[in-house]
Amino acid sequence: MRKRKVNLRESSLIVLRQRYLLRDEKNEVIETPEELFERVAKAVADAETNFSKDTHIREKYAEKFYELMVNLDFLPNSPTLMNAGCPLGQLSACFVLPVEDSLDSIFETLKFTALIHKSGGGTGFSFSKIRPKGDIVASTQGVASGPLSFIKVFDSATEAIKQGGKRRGANMGVLRVDHPDIEEFILAKKEKNILNNFNLSVAITDQFMEALEKKSKFPLINPRDKKVVKYVDPEKIFTLIAESAWECGDPGVIFIDTINKYNPTPHLGKIEATNPCGEQPLLPFESCNLGSINLANFVENGKIDWEELKKVVHLAVRFLDDVIEINRFPIPQIAKITRLNRKIGLGVMGFADFLIKLNVSYADVEAVELAEKVMRFINEESVKASQELAMERGNFPSYAGSIWDRPETPFMRNATTTTIAPTGSISFIVGVSSGIEPLFGIYYERKTLENIFIKEFHPLFIEFLEKENFSENEIQSILEEVKEKGILRDIKLPDKIKKLFVTTYEIPPEQHLAIQAAFQKYTHNAVSKTINLPRDVTVKDVKNIYLKAYKLGLKGITIFRYGSKSEQVIYVGGAEEREPSCPICSFSLI
Repeated sequence: MRKRKVNLRESSLIVLRQRYLLRDEKNEVIETPEELFERVAKAVADAETNFSKDTHIREKYAEKFYELMVNLDFLPNSPTLMNAGCPLGQLSACFVLPVEDSLDSIFETLKFTALIHKSGGGTGFSFSKIRPKGDIVASTQGVASGPLSFIKVFDSATEAIKQGGKRRGANMGVLRVDHPDIEEFILAKKEKNILNNFNLSVAITDQFMEALEKKSKFPLINPRDKKVVKYVDPEKIFTLIAESAWECGDPGVIFIDTINKYNPTPHLGKIEATNPCGEQPLLPFESCNLGSINLANFVENGKIDWEELKKVVHLAVRFLDDVIEINRFPIPQIAKITRLNRKIGLGVMGFADFLIKLNVSYADVEAVELAEKVMRFINEESVKASQELAMERGNFPSYAGSIWDRPETPFMRNATTTTIAPTGSISFIVGVSSGIEPLFGIYYERKTLENIFIKEFHPLFIEFLEKENFSENEIQSILEEVKEKGILRDIKLPDKIKKLFVTTYEIPPEQHLAIQAAFQKYTHNAVSKTINLPRDVTVKDVKNIYLKAYKLGLKGITIFRYGSKSEQVIYVGGAEEREPSCPICSFSLI
């Protein structure tokens, strides 16, 4: 294999050395970035020999996969980069585990969670089947402690396990809005420094939204016997969710009936939960491996290179399908359901950079149009790629009875092909904006797990100033001012530059929602996106965002109000009062 050198920033190398490159028994790094990509490419290409008698097929695709990564056109999720070609061999990032209403089930799931976290994966759970606090426990003549008590147990266990020794544990805890303990769940994270290893989401139903609209009473139901415990005012519950999210960023919201409307394998059961960042709804015991295309690489001279993007989409789908073949799943139940459905999640990163290179502001209507256009293309081509693979390798085993089981789609290798992940770590390695988020700042400081602050300017900004013929002295003066303020709003620069390099808190929530909806329209799974809000936003504003998100058909929504968390991963600017980023990025783990 010809090992062409990868072009990486020093900050990217710091993170690679800390977290991704292999080490020896003395804990010394023994791998270069090029060797990392070679290791991953060869391991993933091993899957090709399962489907072809061509003795050169492995070498052919090892070369292609290496080029795909070394060009920084595409990167798989972190566990694949960390574990491919290594004895552990667990390559998936996203898992959902079942939690039944028994101590045996709860603590068996806790054991499985430990194994997944140890291998670098993140876990999601619905705690909705656990009987409410104070309910009877017939076997012991005692009373139940409720879902929240067990969420705290899972959180404590996660605290003791650093993911794969390389990433902190990440979880999603879901509770249905009709659970009797829903108010306690909603308010759980208003207390500081609690459940730090969990994102929380309320699973809101269509029935709840209908009751909210009609101002009718809403039933809370005991999951043990399915009996109504009491009727509540849905407006009160809705306000509590908005108030808590306004105050501390949690809980988020998932629209569980919308998610199940698009469940590709309804004959296998209902989806109850998502992965930690909300972009991957999964059945119990299901996992998914993700990867993201660097959109910034597909703009040349202000135009999108559609043909090159198509090639990368097709190769990336093949890569992700191959990952399923070589993956060493942590437990047999996960291997079974994952191989039945063969879900993959191809997404994007660098969307903000993509827009800047196209000379389009993230805040403009044209950005929404481009979001829809590019994701529609990626989604359609990913389906074509999966269909071509199915003709070579066969359909996913649970195809019969799935949404793909119809005359117009006789072939489909994967139950899903697209997901929009936050890409916190891999976008940082590549040197582009996270997922589909706008820029957090023009100058920012990122905190690593080792409490190292990596300080840098967004590279496209300096490049743009040079193209606009600013002198070296002018650029240096501008950068000094940007370093203090982080954003361009109060800096003397042409409006066209300020508009092009607009940052997340300068963008109205309606535009954030429109971008998310544009991507969701052409994404099989879900979209990880944070609606970042200024400090002075009201609870009423938050409620309106939730209502609009539901009407737009989003599968979930996370809001983050500036100042609602004191400790974050990314800080904008270098002044004492630094502006923190979204809570989701803390789980994508720089």
